[in-house]
Amino acid sequence: MTITVSSPITGTAQTGFTAPTYTMVADKAPDVNMNAWIVSALGGTQTGVRIHSVSDPFTLTVMKPKVPRVLPPPNPVTGKYPPPPINRYLVRVRKGANFAANNAPVVAQATFMMDVPAGADAFDAANLRAMISLLVGELNTVSAGIGDTAATGVIG
Repeated sequence: MTITVSSPITGTAQTGFTAPTYTMVADKAPDVNMNAWIVSALGGTQTGVRIHSVSDPFTLTVMKPKVPRVLPPPNPVTGKYPPPPINRYLVRVRKGANFAANNAPVVAQATFMMDVPAGADAFDAANLRAMISLLVGELNTVSAGIGDTAATGVIG
């Protein structure tokens, strides 16, 4: 299975948003180890939200390691493995955000970063899936709270 984007993406609850959706269009990624999309249209009520433009980006990018690392062999004498190398995967959303009137937007970004020890992909995939399931489930559950925190600086 690969990461695919089905358009539109249904957003999660946010204060002041009603049924947010994001129409996605594939974009040329800056690297062969990336896939990229832009937000070309909005749905639902999202007053004040702007779609993608060059000077005001609204993008989704998925990245994999340029050279995936593999688990090295164990020490021939002790049978122990050295510390495994890490494969890093990223999902990043970039959005232009205004900081004051009469100024160009500055790019804000939110990044999900996953570091997977080489070998765990084959040996313990179920627990990697559980880790991701918990994270995405919690982010989905607290989406509005995270938005409120970004707007107010208050965690709880």
